[in-house]
Parts: sequence; C-alpha cells; structure tokens
Amino acid sequence: MQAMHNSEPYPVLDRSRDFAAIRASLAGVIGFEHDEALLAVGDSLENLKKIPDHSVSLILTDPPYHSTKKDNIHGDTAFKSDADFLDWMKQYSVEWKRILRPNGTLFCYCSSEMSARLEVLFSEEFNILSQVVWTKPNEPGFDGWKQKMKKEALRQWYAHTERIIFAEPSSPGNLTNSWFANFLRDARKQSGLSGHQLTEVTGAYGKVNHGGAVSNWETGRNVPSREQYERICSAFLATGKVHSMPAYEDLIRPFNVNGNVEFTDVWTFPSVRPYKGKHPAEKPLSMLEHAIKATTYPGDIVIDCFSGSASTAMASLNLGRRTVSMEIDPKWIERTQSLLSARLSSGVRAKEVVITPEHKPKRVREQMELTL
Repeated sequence: MQAMHNSEPYPVLDRSRDFAAIRASLAGVIGFEHDEALLAVGDSLENLKKIPDHSVSLILTDPPYHSTKKDNIHGDTAFKSDADFLDWMKQYSVEWKRILRPNGTLFCYCSSEMSARLEVLFSEEFNILSQVVWTKPNEPGFDGWKQKMKKEALRQWYAHTERIIFAEPSSPGNLTNSWFANFLRDARKQSGLSGHQLTEVTGAYGKVNHGGAVSNWETGRNVPSREQYERICSAFLATGKVHSMPAYEDLIRPFNVNGNVEFTDVWTFPSVRPYKGKHPAEKPLSMLEHAIKATTYPGDIVIDCFSGSASTAMASLNLGRRTVSMEIDPKWIERTQSLLSARLSSGVRAKEVVITPEHKPKRVREQMELTL
C-alpha cells in the first residue's frame, strides 16, 4: 500500500481478502481494477447490492442533492417530489448499513434543505453522531460565501452551506445502540465473569459509578483503550469458555483526533477553485482526507457511490486506504479511469465497459445517455 500513515497511531490492516471479495462481486461492471482501487460503472444502488456484507470500513459519498436542481449533476433533477428522493435514499441507507463493518462509518453530503429529513431517515439504520456544517469560506470570486451572503432580503442564514451526516451502524440492545457494547456484554456473560471482576482485571475503576468503566462500555457510552481491550481478551480466554476474540481494529471504530486536529461540527475547508474540467460538486482533498484519517485505519476500504471527480479515491490512496468508486456518467467514468491509472500507473490499464440500459438508475434512465 502507498501510504502516509507513519504519523498515525495504528497498524496497517490487511483487508485484501475483503477487497478481493468485493472485486469478485462486481465482476462485469468493473471499469478499472487494481489491488488498491476499483471503479464500478452503472447504477450504484444495483452495484451496492452485489457487495458482500460487512466488508467496507467507510462510506464517504456525495449523492445528488435533489433540492439544488442542477442539470449538470446527473440525478439532481430526476425526482418529481421530495418523497421520491427520500425513498431512493432509504434504499441506499439499507445497503450502506449492510455492507459496512459493525465498526464502520458513514459520511453523507447533503443540502441544508434536505439534511433534517435525511437525518431522520438514516436514524432508522444508523446512530447519528453529528451533522457537520461545511461553510466553504472562500475568498470572493472563488465559489464561496464571502460577499455573496450579504443579502438581507434572504430572510434566513446563508443557505448555500452544505451538510455532512456523520453516522455509524446502529445495533439495538443498549443505551446507545452500540454494536461493541452488545458484543462485550455477550462475551462477558459467556465467560462467566461479572462486571466487577472485569473491572478488577482492567483496572478501569469509575469515579462516579461503582461498576467502573465496564458498565459504561456495555451501555455504549465509551470504549476501552487498546491496552484495556487486550486485558479483556486475556481475561475472557483464560476462563476457557471464550475461545477467540476479534482484533481491536475489527471492533472499535477509530477516531483519530488529538490536540493538534480541530474536529468540530463546523468545517471551514475552502471549496475547490474553478478550473477547466472541474466537477460541479467537487470536494476538496483536504476535507476528504480529514474524514478518512479520523475514522479509518490504514489499509481499510473506502467506498464512494457517486465518484464524480474521483476526489474520494485520490484522498483514500493518499492515506494508504483501498478504494472503491462507483460512477454512472461516462464523462466522469473516463476522468476516474485516467486519474486512477495515473495514480497507480504500474502495470494497470483502464477497462472499457459497455453500459447497457439495465445499468442505469430506474428513475433517471430517460435523462441519461450513457455511451463509452
């Protein structure tokens, strides 16, 4: 893996088996393939249905916003009503939860107009961790908000910020619907250890409640450190009733932030300045790398269902993550092929794929002419 992970406090994971399974599942719709990157062409919803369960660590994606009604973004004008759009997004949310690892993460870009309804919709499958506001504070003349927002007649706060829904798969059964909390509770019960006994083993005594950190872990309030988890594993295995324990990286969602990394729910990354060939919804690499580095381990698999400019793929490769891009527009398919080929030039060639009518989204077939 080509990586920038020397500064990250995590080991590089081997997700090659999962990546190979994804690659095999997408046979027939692959427009580019490499051991570190794939491009699947056609309807991303149909392609998602082919991907194996729990094989992806991060979904970082930017679907059509619907409310912006931009003709130069495929799918943005495809829906007759908000209800149609939300029904379409509901189908994505179900597939996203299915393919995400239990400790995986979702970042979904959306408009300020639709964000509240999408958050409610996603909450049926996910724990909503935050709704990020991207302010796009660029200098005048570079597609940002300065000078543009001084319009008192709007009678509202500046509407052209964007939203990012940050979420994790939910698992009912505890206070916070935490998958890890359910796993730990069930494993502890299988081992026969009480919460107090496990507290003694880990040394994680609570300052407020007598149950210590174990009770917080089992309700999903927080998670153990790597060292604490190793003690938990040793204690469970020593009972002879638990025969194996997953790796820490397969259970605990990373959140790689520290005092030098500003991580709030207001993001101020400048938007991409205009250039010839720019995608109308292109996101800055710095912002994408920020999300990827914070919530994945080196070697993890990142999927973007609406690849467009291929920025998510480039950010993933920059950080030593494997990437799966999905795109339906022939212009951006070609762009993604070219960028991936240049980025991974050693012995790699783009594949031509003939996109047949069944590859096209049902709701936008009449609006898209796809030829390669």
